[in-house]
Amino acid sequence: MGERVTIFTDGACSGNPGPGGWGALLRFNGNEKELCGGEAETTNNRMELMAAIQALTALKRACAIDLYTDSQYVKGGITGWVANWKRNGWRTAAKKPVKNEDLWRALDDALKRHEVEFHWVKGHAGHEGNERADQLANKGMAPFKG
Repeated sequence: MGERVTIFTDGACSGNPGPGGWGALLRFNGNEKELCGGEAETTNNRMELMAAIQALTALKRACAIDLYTDSQYVKGGITGWVANWKRNGWRTAAKKPVKNEDLWRALDDALKRHEVEFHWVKGHAGHEGNERADQLANKGMAPFKG
């Protein structure tokens, strides 16, 4: 996997739950691709997950990826909790169903063909890639806001 892709993802929600959007900025070999979308009734965590899922599934072939997110939920979940949830039949340590299981499964599946390193960045702190992903998430949410 010699090709290295850099991805910045973000989710946004107006109310939680409420209308939400996700955004992703993909960079490869001097090129950029922007993705965004949204839903009428969702949560911020679901939109953070959707951003990562959509970015990974948009890639046409297996890649080495640096994925930057400002979501501790996404980074912590995929790098720490998912393995245990899968072992426990998608139950938490407290034996409760995993929230957003459908999206965690989709993200886990999207990761299978790639070599992904997750990075956390502080949101709304002037990080150029994260700021653009935030703008895209808000663009994705715009059609669903009253």
